[in-house]
Amino acid sequence: MTAIVFPGQGSQFINMSKDFYNNFIICKNIYELISDITKIDIKSIIFSDSSDLLNQTEYTQISIFCTSISIYKVLCSEYGLKNLNITTMLGHSLGEYTALTASNYLSIEDCSFLLKKRGELMQNAYEPNKSGMAAIIGMNCEKTEKIIKDNNLKVEIANDNSPLQVVISGTKNNLLDCENIFKVNGAKRFIPLNVSSAFHSFLMIESQKKMNYFIEEKEFLSSNMPIISNFTGKVSSNKNEILDNLRNQMSNRVRWVESIKTLENIGENKIIEIGPGKVLTGLIKRISNNFKTINIDSVSDLKDL
Repeated sequence: MTAIVFPGQGSQFINMSKDFYNNFIICKNIYELISDITKIDIKSIIFSDSSDLLNQTEYTQISIFCTSISIYKVLCSEYGLKNLNITTMLGHSLGEYTALTASNYLSIEDCSFLLKKRGELMQNAYEPNKSGMAAIIGMNCEKTEKIIKDNNLKVEIANDNSPLQVVISGTKNNLLDCENIFKVNGAKRFIPLNVSSAFHSFLMIESQKKMNYFIEEKEFLSSNMPIISNFTGKVSSNKNEILDNLRNQMSNRVRWVESIKTLENIGENKIIEIGPGKVLTGLIKRISNNFKTINIDSVSDLKDL
């Protein structure tokens, strides 16, 4: 039994999926389709000499989606989904939208529109340079939560990524105020992240409300593919339940550790990460050693299938 996972923001890099683009017409067609829908020249952003635009949230999200879904479609055309024995899908943050598209709950066109809006809303969710995120290394979610509560810190857990990595969100001032407290209480490192706002926190609530307006406009289809939600960390193939979870995703914690534990509990034993980088594969190995993991972000990786 095999699960597919799709990465989120932070996995991007210049020229990601370029070898797929150069070798598979289906990849070129998807690039053109998404560029037409969003009116964003995806190719010029990804295949560039500079990462300036690629690292801006309003372009990052749609670019990662384009990369991930085009690689996925190549796999489907070359190997067939049934032959890969895919039984569950999930993604990290924006990767959940990719999973919903790959599993046919959303069309590529509708997902492209939604991620364009999501990127814009998250880019401009709060006053510029007034909020952000920080990774706490060497500490699990439970201890992080206790430190926040015991010290009345005005920050929130955004990503429970692994037993050794938790990401928090808050205003820049509140993040600065808590850095030393986490270090004194055992954090190995406290790393401010290069993001435009405090994602997956209460500071996203107004943006989530606006996002939900666009979500309601789109048609979500029925599918037999089970999805594990960031919001609950639980598995479901009920369209209405999946949609309700998505309405809460942007302003709430990404429960990645719980999601991987859910995969373990339902008997999955192989995970394929599809998309740029190997961030999720690294996190998964820190959560459990009970999976065979494969990463597909270049044509040469296809031999591993």
